[in-house]
Amino acid sequence: MWMLHSATMLPAFLLLFFMGTSSRLSEAMSRDEKNKLRNQVLEMFDHAYQNYMDHAYPADELMPLTCRGRVRGLEPSRGDVDDALGKFSLTLIDTLDTLALLNKMAEFEEAVRRVVTDVRLDNDIVVSVFETNIRVLGGLLGGHSMAVMLKESGRMVWYQDELLHMAKDLGLRLLPAFNTSSGLPYPRVNLRFGVRGPETRTGTETDTCTACAGTIILEFAALSRFTGDPTFEAHARRALDFLWEKRQRNSNLVGTTINIHSGEWIRRDSGVGAGIDSYYEYLMKAYILLGDDQFLQRFNTHYASIMKYISQPPLLLDVHIHKPLLPARTWMDSLLAFFPGLQVLKGDIRPAIETHEMLYQVTKKHNFLPEAFTTDFRVHWAQHPLRPEFAESTYFLYKATRDPYYLEVGRTILENLNRFARVPCGFAAMKDVRTGSHEDRMDSFFLAEMFKYLFLLFAEEEDLPFNVEDYVFTTEAHLLPLSLSTASNSQAPTLAGEELDDSNFEWTCPNTRLLFPDPAFPRNLREPIRSAVDKSCPRPTTHREPGMGHPPLRAQDFMANNPEHLELLRRMGVSLIHLKDGRVQLVQHATQAVSAVAAEDGMRFMQEMMELSSQQQKEQLPPRAVQIVSHPFFGRVVLTAGPAQFGMDLYKSNSGVRGFVTVAEPYNGCSVLSNGEIVAGRIALLQRGQCMFAEKARHIQKAGAIGGIVIDDNEGSSSDTAPLFQMAGDGRNTDDVTLPLLFLFHKEGNILLEALKEYREVEVLLSDKARDRESIFKGKALPGTLLDGSMDGAEEEDCSTEEKDHTSPASSEPVDQSQVTTQEQTTDDSVVGQESVQPAEGLGSYDPVDVGEEPAVDGDYSSQSDDSLVADWQEDLEAFKQMEKDEL
Repeated sequence: MWMLHSATMLPAFLLLFFMGTSSRLSEAMSRDEKNKLRNQVLEMFDHAYQNYMDHAYPADELMPLTCRGRVRGLEPSRGDVDDALGKFSLTLIDTLDTLALLNKMAEFEEAVRRVVTDVRLDNDIVVSVFETNIRVLGGLLGGHSMAVMLKESGRMVWYQDELLHMAKDLGLRLLPAFNTSSGLPYPRVNLRFGVRGPETRTGTETDTCTACAGTIILEFAALSRFTGDPTFEAHARRALDFLWEKRQRNSNLVGTTINIHSGEWIRRDSGVGAGIDSYYEYLMKAYILLGDDQFLQRFNTHYASIMKYISQPPLLLDVHIHKPLLPARTWMDSLLAFFPGLQVLKGDIRPAIETHEMLYQVTKKHNFLPEAFTTDFRVHWAQHPLRPEFAESTYFLYKATRDPYYLEVGRTILENLNRFARVPCGFAAMKDVRTGSHEDRMDSFFLAEMFKYLFLLFAEEEDLPFNVEDYVFTTEAHLLPLSLSTASNSQAPTLAGEELDDSNFEWTCPNTRLLFPDPAFPRNLREPIRSAVDKSCPRPTTHREPGMGHPPLRAQDFMANNPEHLELLRRMGVSLIHLKDGRVQLVQHATQAVSAVAAEDGMRFMQEMMELSSQQQKEQLPPRAVQIVSHPFFGRVVLTAGPAQFGMDLYKSNSGVRGFVTVAEPYNGCSVLSNGEIVAGRIALLQRGQCMFAEKARHIQKAGAIGGIVIDDNEGSSSDTAPLFQMAGDGRNTDDVTLPLLFLFHKEGNILLEALKEYREVEVLLSDKARDRESIFKGKALPGTLLDGSMDGAEEEDCSTEEKDHTSPASSEPVDQSQVTTQEQTTDDSVVGQESVQPAEGLGSYDPVDVGEEPAVDGDYSSQSDDSLVADWQEDLEAFKQMEKDEL
């Protein structure tokens, strides 16, 4: 195992603090128990594989709920997910070397015969270059490696490199994708026609993900060295060289997507999860497989930046490549679960233990890793397609530490798969980990990877048909022999003018006796993370001062615009960062506190902030409506608005609040209004920022306003692309606020401001949902007559108040403790992201209500001018009733 530097220790005061936590050491698992779990893995594999062969083969994948095969073109399209399907019996090819590793040699031989006889690779179909490379080409090469091994031992003597010939055929079909000026491959290729010409139905794409272009080298180099044809390895190296050249030179990070022609970064966020993950993995493993020091140097350079900017143990948070101290998002995706395993290969054990433990605690909360989850471990994307990355890291950590704790983690994975994902025809992906609902899919990687790592976790050496140390695992867990490093290779290993930096290399493997002088040490790393995820971190009972003669700052007293509070935070090692999108993030660096006592106070403050934020987020409110009812709109335009957690509850109001709008002065509403006489009796328009929402509400209420609308100052924000948010209070009693306050994103707010600019007098209705015009204008004369039209079904069901999670983070203004989404860290660095507006239930978009025919308007406005007005506002005229039925 290649472990290239030893782990560092926790600061002494933190280590002593955590060692006070009582927890029993992991007990060794008996051999009989391990054998029982190993046999359970084999039974589960048989259940999945046999159902694929019985109900799906020769289709690419099994649909386990309907017990049939998924054939592309015959099932409804799933978008990019279907690009992995090429009508080449994907699951069978992806499973070949799994059969061999699990010692199912008869089944392996039969599977190879089927692939050789039945599979065609010249289909007129567009496939993902990335997925086809790692799953199909990797599967053929892994199968070939196993077949050669068996032939050398006297089995499969009939085998004449048929799988290798198929692999070369497929490699040649993928090569046209690399015909770009940069050497980066097109993301898709037609297996029969390549990428040029109308018959290919591809070749027009301009962007690809970093991982898509950077996860080729293992398979292509292996193909070159197996066949003696250097072409494949040359193309893969060229793509990697280009990505290396395009890294951001100051941060040494790469973005997520890149233009394949110009090399311009399209998405400049950088992390270790989706879009980048296996690029880093392949730099390290290319060094292991090929012995080229250049790959290790590049990996080490990237890894140093990852640990400097992205790693905030146990979190791994995306940053911007040009401003790596600026977080790019407040959630993590499940694909980063591979990273602790890669850190084991690197030899950086401590952060691997910490991140893995965080992932394990999230898994225990939700039974599976959600496809994405927030920094406070709530569900962000609820799907789980039976991904194997967490099991992969569990195996590597057990391999490195021999800590039986990881065997228990493996047991948990097995139990959850059997309890929640097992169905009569296989194992079904989770559509929603919160509800336990299933999706009719069982991806090929489930058989290719999951059962390999779980079997290796519980198997003894004598259970394995060969020594896995003689192989490297690809990102799809296919087995490539390390002997390829000595095979013929004509490629120049370094770029012209580039010298290797010896300071980047540490050649010694870590001594695990030095890493873990105390058997309790790994547990002591895990315990505080477990506490943080459970939100039950033990706290000292005594309150100590943070080094400046004052009582420690309590979260409920914190105000982000109070200079004394900011100084207290600084002394506790907590810094406040104003993000570009208006949010505020709290970050704790315990080592920057003025003393160990102050650092503990800082950790306590972060924990309190987390708890306060959690309390604020318990009640998720449905969206509200701002309906423009004045001439010439007459209720046609409805803007979806976010509610407040204080003030009048429009849900309990039958009629809502109706009035003319006017802009408050000052616009931010953070002081006594200078135009109070004008605001009185009207609905005030306010700009987000500078003070608390409750403070704005109090100022306009004092001026006599009947309601308020806060408009986001983050230009370009829209409920088309972000979920709605509810505005939190200021952490104090807000019973004195009695008027309704709603929140509009910038795009929706600008619609209202433009209407006010054009028509001067604009009347709106603030309500829980859009009203039909007959009820709005009941008892009032219209400037024209309503044409025939009904409002059937206008009374819709109320939005569910059941808590759900959305797909993008909130924007916010400077906040206090009640407006914070927090995450406490009890290691060196703690991160707390603050948000003043919390996610609200319902669709994050604005839509007008369907109220029948348009009115014929008398006066200066003709039917034609009214049609022009409707055309001008066309993007806003959609069915409002979808707002309460749909969600992002």
